[in-house]
Amino acid sequence: MRSGNRIGIVGAGIAGLACAKVLSRAGFSVEVFDRTPDVGGVWSATRRYPGLRAQTSKHTYHFSDHPMPADWPRVPDGQQMQEYLAGYVRRFGFENTLRLRTEVVAADPVDGGWLLEVREGDGIHRTSCDHLVIANGVFSEPYMPYFRGEDAYQAGGGALGHASQFVDVEAVRDQNVVIVGYGRSACDLAEAVSHVAASTTVLARRLTWKLPRTLAKGIDAERLLLTRTGEAHFRHQEPGRFERFLHGPARSFRESNLDLVQALAAKRLRLDAFGLMPQSTIETIADQSVSVATEGFFEQVAEGRITVRRETTIAELHAGPAGPTAILSDGERIPADIVVCATGFQQRVPFLTPYIQRQLTDDNGNFRLYRHILPLGVPHLSFAGYNSSLISALGAEVAAHWTAALLTGDLTLPSAEAMAEHTDRRLAWLQERTGGKHAHGTAIEPFAIQNLDDMLADLGVKLPRGARAAQWVRPIRPAAYQVLGNRRTSSAPPPNSAPIAQDAYAGDS
Repeated sequence: MRSGNRIGIVGAGIAGLACAKVLSRAGFSVEVFDRTPDVGGVWSATRRYPGLRAQTSKHTYHFSDHPMPADWPRVPDGQQMQEYLAGYVRRFGFENTLRLRTEVVAADPVDGGWLLEVREGDGIHRTSCDHLVIANGVFSEPYMPYFRGEDAYQAGGGALGHASQFVDVEAVRDQNVVIVGYGRSACDLAEAVSHVAASTTVLARRLTWKLPRTLAKGIDAERLLLTRTGEAHFRHQEPGRFERFLHGPARSFRESNLDLVQALAAKRLRLDAFGLMPQSTIETIADQSVSVATEGFFEQVAEGRITVRRETTIAELHAGPAGPTAILSDGERIPADIVVCATGFQQRVPFLTPYIQRQLTDDNGNFRLYRHILPLGVPHLSFAGYNSSLISALGAEVAAHWTAALLTGDLTLPSAEAMAEHTDRRLAWLQERTGGKHAHGTAIEPFAIQNLDDMLADLGVKLPRGARAAQWVRPIRPAAYQVLGNRRTSSAPPPNSAPIAQDAYAGDS
């Protein structure tokens, strides 16, 4: 390989693997570092909680050139997702790029690249790369709230942990389980453990909308979430012609459609009967609170195997003669042998120096990434997987092609000032639209297709006309994006660009 051609990738999840495959094929020398013994990121066996499944179907949640097996269920489970990603590595033959059980503990910028400290086995040693891709994932560092009395609670026999650390359903057999949260992981986990636990209580600080996979006969939730027409029902920062029509002259039609979806979802899940109707309208799924209802969750609620306590959280944990308990914010005390926090994740890159971390974010801690990929003012660095959505595999793959085009000199960026203005304007819009609930700028729902369009436009790539037209009425199909593999890219960085074209990071002046 030519010098100035070495890529280091931190993370072997969906985004890291997509980058490894695409960048290897573009002629780069790639190393992928991951502290786990297997590929998969959130799907790794080391952090795969019981009940974990894909949110969307196997028809939409895959790479463009690697469909899921036809005989798999419509919605793959966590183990199948890990097997799918391992199969992706084998199929495209980049096993030799992986350095598993290897953790990047520090990354320091040096002239023309990065110096990495990695922990492998019992030792720490150094290596280097010309360009660093951070694909550690927006779901890599669990967020654990503090509860008053938690130390005494654990000392007295209570168990407390994060959902991502909870991998064995048998650990809760005949135990009283309290799950903090009402997001997808909370509901997945609650449904799984409710079959063996003595009791399962879900504490929902705020009820959010859940969409059943099928709203009514012939009406799939993916038609709202993963079509161009569905996206257009929510106001984008830069609306197109059809969006302007829906939010203008056809506003009543749009509102009627959303009202119908809300009514169908509420009826299908029996939210009124269970006292679980959110206070907000279903339009708030545009503020990143969207999740597809866990299969079997509401059936277990109906059977009394799951109890959901709305607008409630833990005020204090306690361990006494009667066993571990939780005192709730409404004053009630409930048995709590095991407390599992399904409370989300922090978006952090702890292996970077504090100075570099400050360069990457704004005053609110939001990542200032152009196209969710390129940091402003930090050369030889890019991010992967920081455009999280219901079609993260495809989003990561398209972003990997964007990164490859940047590094091979096939992508012309706007000026640094224009990229900064665009990025800051997007973050301000996100902040206003979601009330700050956008995972520090990394979540793009419900505009995943628009994100793909933006990257394709930068690359000068157009989808086949028929495929694009179909996306207005039927859920996105990743195979249409194989067109990216046919675009012309350099087999290696262009001559006279060693190290990897530094001026590419800055944009046009």
